[in-house]
This record gives sequence, C-alpha cells and structure tokens, in this order.
Amino acid sequence: MVSRTGVVVVIVAVALVGVPVAGAIGPGPAGPGPAYDTFNESQQAAGTDASPIADQQPPDPDEDVLGWENGYWYNETLDVTPEDGLNDSELEAVVARGMARVEEIRRLEFETTPPVEVIGRDDYQQRVENRTTNTTEAQELHQNVKYEALFMINESTDAVAVQASNRAGGVGGFYDPSTGEIKIVSENTETPQMNEITLSQELFHALQDQRFNVSAYNQSTRELHNAKDGIIEGDGNYVDHLYQERCDGAWNGTCLEPSGQDTPSDFQPHLGLYQILLQPYSDGPAFVEGVREDGGWDAVNAIYENPPASTEQTIHPEKYGEDEPTDVSVPDRSDERWRPVDTNGSVDYASFGEAGLYVTLWYPAFQTQGMTAIVPLQNHINYAPDGGVDQFDPYDYNHTVTAGWDGDKLVPYVTDQSSETNETGYVYKMAWDSPEDATEFQTAYEELLQFNGAEPVDGRIGTYRIPDGQEFGDAFYLNQTDDQLVVVNAPSVEDLSAVRDGAAPDGEPTPTEASGSTTTTTSGDGFTVLTVLLAVVGLVGIATRHR
Repeated sequence: MVSRTGVVVVIVAVALVGVPVAGAIGPGPAGPGPAYDTFNESQQAAGTDASPIADQQPPDPDEDVLGWENGYWYNETLDVTPEDGLNDSELEAVVARGMARVEEIRRLEFETTPPVEVIGRDDYQQRVENRTTNTTEAQELHQNVKYEALFMINESTDAVAVQASNRAGGVGGFYDPSTGEIKIVSENTETPQMNEITLSQELFHALQDQRFNVSAYNQSTRELHNAKDGIIEGDGNYVDHLYQERCDGAWNGTCLEPSGQDTPSDFQPHLGLYQILLQPYSDGPAFVEGVREDGGWDAVNAIYENPPASTEQTIHPEKYGEDEPTDVSVPDRSDERWRPVDTNGSVDYASFGEAGLYVTLWYPAFQTQGMTAIVPLQNHINYAPDGGVDQFDPYDYNHTVTAGWDGDKLVPYVTDQSSETNETGYVYKMAWDSPEDATEFQTAYEELLQFNGAEPVDGRIGTYRIPDGQEFGDAFYLNQTDDQLVVVNAPSVEDLSAVRDGAAPDGEPTPTEASGSTTTTTSGDGFTVLTVLLAVVGLVGIATRHR
C-alpha cells in the first residue's frame, strides 16, 4: 500500500501520559458549524525554495484550462515570504496556484474562486464556542444519551461541550458551503502561517461542492455522516495524498509547509469517539483508490451519484452497491412517563454503523492499554510490508464480531425530569446478516457490560445491572430474535419495561448470564502496541468534515 501522511493516528498520546479522556465529535448539537473541518497534528515542513521544475510553465492561456487558475500555472514558483505571514497579493497567488494544482491532480475545473483567510487558533475557538450557545436541553440530552450508549461518555458529562472542545483544539482549516469561504487555522498568532496541504484539502472540498453538490447529502447521523464521507473525505484525502507526493517529488521545495506543531500542545481528543470519526479518512482513500484503478477518475466521479450507504461499504469495498443496509424500525413501546427525545425537527435517533460498533468493542483495549480486550488493541492497526504503520490506510475496522452488521438505530428516551436528574434511557436495535452474527455480537456486548461492572439480575431474563456509583450505573436488557438484537437501557431494572414494554421479563437467567464470567482476554503485549501507536502520532495531518 502506498504511503500516506494525510490521515493519521491521533490515537494514543493520551493513554500513555495518563490524561483523562473526554470528548466526542459528531454531527448535530455542537452547532451547525462549517461543513469541512481539517484536523492536523505535527506535520513536518518541506521548505519553500525554488524547485527544479520552476518556470517551466507555458504562457498564460487564452481561456481557462486545467492546471491554470487566475494567472498561475500549477508548476509556477511563487515570489512570497511566508515566514512573516502572507499579504493579500501573496495569499491570492498561493490560492490560485493551489487551485491549479488541485485541478492538475484531480482533472476537474473550478467554477469559482473561494475566498480564503488565515486565522489564529483563538479566533477559531471563539467561533466554535459561539456555535454551541444555542443548543437546546433536548439536543444536549440526545447527545449525552447516544454517547453514553457507547460506554465512552457517562451521563454526568456534557457531550456537547466535549465535542466543541475537540473541534476547537483539532481543526486546522474548514470550508463552509453556506458562504463558500475557506478558513485556515494557524497556531502562530503573531504571523499566521499558511499550510499548503491543508489549503489543498479545503480547496478540493470547495471543488466537490461546486461540481457534485455534496452539501445536499443526508448526513444526519454519525453512520450516514461517515458513510457519505467515504467518498467525500475518501476522495479529498486521496487527492491530499497525491498532492503531498508531488510536494515530495516534482514540486519539491515549492510547497508552503511551515514547520512546527499544527495543533495546541494540550489538545486531548476523546480517542474512542475520534476513532469512529476517522473511519472514512482511513478506509475512504483506499476505497477511492480502488475505484480509480478500475475505472479512472470518471468512475470516481460516478460514485457521487450513488455514495456509500454505510460504513460497511468502505470497510468491505466489495459490498459497495451489493449489500444495502437494513432500515431498522424502533416502534415506541414506552409508558406514559417515558418518551423519545423531542429534538424539534432534527432526527430523534442515532446510528453508528459497523464502524461505531467496532470502536465500541475495541475501546476497552485502549482503556486498559491492551491488557483487557474484546476486540484486541492491535487489530485496529494496519501494518505496511516493512512492519511500520500503513500511513495510507492506518486503521482497520474489520473484525468478525461486527462484520455481520446490517443496520442499527438507537432511540434516546427521557422523562419530564431528565434535564434535572440526567436519568435517561434508550432502545438500541440492530440488524445482522444472520442469527449467528447477532448471537456473536450479543456475546461480545455481554462482555462489554461485564467490563463496565454489570452483573446478571436474579429472576430476570437477559437483564443486567451496573451498580449506582459506577461510571455507567444503569440497567440493561438484551433480547435477540432471529437476526435482530435489541438493547434496552434505563436507570433501574423496574424502569426497563417502562422504556420498552416487555423488557426484563421474569425468569431465570441463562447459564451464560448467571456465570458473571467474561471472555475478555488478558495479554502482555499492550505496551508494545501502544508504543507503535505513539510512534504514529508524529505523522498526522488529518482532514475531517463536520456538518
């Protein structure tokens, strides 16, 4: 697999230094925000001296052509001094040449020139804070419930604030389709610096929006967001990869890549939710590369007419166009005290897909530094033939326990007192390819419950309880019917049937439930794996997209 520095692991500096993990990034309540955000960390410089290919460009054409924009060819050397920041004329030149270079690589013509501005980190952090001020109580509850359901953020933590913190600290740039503007975020507050690789990413997002109208895609859940990002960010990061290759090759010495760290030194993302977010940035470029190898850029362009319908289709590219996800229905069976969250017009449910469920089961291995695992820590990393981490596709989201996914829907439930008490519930229904796949996942999910302190409830079938006082103290009911699995959550065992009629029926637990045992494994390779992951941190330059 070819090398790639555009997407990379933000994965593990947190665990090794013992920093509390908190945060999540997802669509929705952190505010509408820009459609395209670029997350960066520690990208090294390439210099800005003249290149051997300098001034080999032909004269300006009589009409607009690929590889030429606003008076600049893709292979021109620019007379700019980026060290003291770019003045207006220098910025115009850098943007024009960047557009020409994106055109040369991707073979698509820009229709208009997007305005570009370089801003400081403080400015961007204030923008993020402003976008979260209008979040309603219902939206906050919705976010809190769905991330609690992944056993990553407990109900006492403000998931909206954590997502805002992640976004404020990690974004290196963004394109906003509502205005057509691009903002590049610089850590240098005195003389903000332009990173040409970040610029190329955002320019391509503007080009995508002009040519394919990607802002019209339905990305209302994390699963739909990641699925569509399989082509949006897959194509964007593949172009980014090709751009970086040319900066290291034919364009060497002409690309603006300031040295130093591109994110705040104290940036501490929530690694579990971050890994869900990153799935399309790892699997997407490989998906797009395969399409291009088979049918060229025309075949890639055609994907925009029928974008991936699930993360399953980019985790397993052979399933694209062949295995459509099941539209899971969750009828309301609650009593008069409980109700689905009313989000005032936005979706009142969540979906995390194969990628989200994979990371949910992988996360305990991260939390314990590989010592306890449902999905082993090392399973999540793709390795190159030389034994190092594959920079082009660093993450693996494929494991037998989640590979049978076929659809999922999580509906958060609240009472009139939930805003004050933080006591909530949910019904999480999943469809699988076969009853055997459903059983396999249920077994793994029971291990996840046990990892978090759950024990079977005597006299109840399929019912578990995590004691109050523990991080995820609640009651749970699991019920498999053929190829479907339903998980019901409530503050108490008695509330389970109030959230969903028929949950937690009387009866004796099965021997597996009663045993209280767990099949999580203990191994001694956690330190080795985490050392490998830590080594990857220095390669970062992530582009992520938010709505």
